[in-house]
Amino acid sequence: MRKTILITGGAGFIGSHVVRLFVNKYPDYLIVNLDALTYAGNLGNLIDIADAPNYTFVKGDITDERFTADLFRSFSIDGVIHLAAESHVDRSISDPLAFIRTNVFGTANLLNAAKEAWKGDMAEKRFYHISTDEVYGALAFDGTFFTENRKYDPHSPYSASKASSDHFVRAYHDTFGLPVVISNCSNNYGANQFPEKLIPLAIHNIKNNISIPIYGKGENVRDWLWVNDHARAIDVIFHSGNNGETYNIGGNNEWTNIDLIRALCRIMDKKLSREIGTSAQLITFVKDRAGHDLRYAIDSSKLQRELGWEPSLQFEEGLEKTVDWYLDNQNWLENIINGDYQKYYEKQYKER
Repeated sequence: MRKTILITGGAGFIGSHVVRLFVNKYPDYLIVNLDALTYAGNLGNLIDIADAPNYTFVKGDITDERFTADLFRSFSIDGVIHLAAESHVDRSISDPLAFIRTNVFGTANLLNAAKEAWKGDMAEKRFYHISTDEVYGALAFDGTFFTENRKYDPHSPYSASKASSDHFVRAYHDTFGLPVVISNCSNNYGANQFPEKLIPLAIHNIKNNISIPIYGKGENVRDWLWVNDHARAIDVIFHSGNNGETYNIGGNNEWTNIDLIRALCRIMDKKLSREIGTSAQLITFVKDRAGHDLRYAIDSSKLQRELGWEPSLQFEEGLEKTVDWYLDNQNWLENIINGDYQKYYEKQYKER
């Protein structure tokens, strides 16, 4: 193999799309998928490439110093695409220390393992850290956007842990010369997303006539990006980005939560042959989340201008594709809802 690329968190939502893209697009790369298979890790996301000759899965914890050092030695890692993270804001409020352990210490541990493994020979090496737009804080409804130069202002334990990990990545570049790139991305949607997140949760609830919880009045605005477009951006940045640089990835696609859910309800009514307006009756407003940022919006013009990437889908088209996937893969969703998914898919994975 020409290169060995370590992708952390590759059994998760975004990670699985990146793993699949790299395995299929680069047959001369060995793709090592490292995932601890915590609740959001699901090998069922990768059944289709499980027996690819240029792919291997390793179960392990990025916070384990000896394990990560041995991993770099065993596979002679040339590049890291680091997606492994605790990412659900509600969980960060109930258990902030778990986010510090994984997102801060786990990232620092990987950086240190890369530094030691690549010491004296950093040519053709790259450590790519995937972060979030939430590190920038919140925007007013004033037409402004998050740019790469915006001051960090995190408001939740999740965003604070990601901001800290971003700083460690830059510090390892500035102090040790580690070849790094960072990207900060807006909200993703698409196939294989864990159903604690808004869109798959709403699809499941609508299908089963369960109320759809919306925080506050549903006025919070997010910029939505199709996960396949995010994977393409990661590919471009990994191969063509400049060391030490940050690139924002966004869909230029702002929606309030309530407008998004109403659009989703209309699509679901059509797909389920229900009278238009039926699913919207399931919308239920609940107490707002603590520290809930009002608006996120990404300016991705640097990425588009310098590396030639741009999103491929309008949101309505991507949302309909997403609904179709979940309706066509109800076993995948139900295995998660009933808690059987990890045992079921690990068994399938091993039997291939």
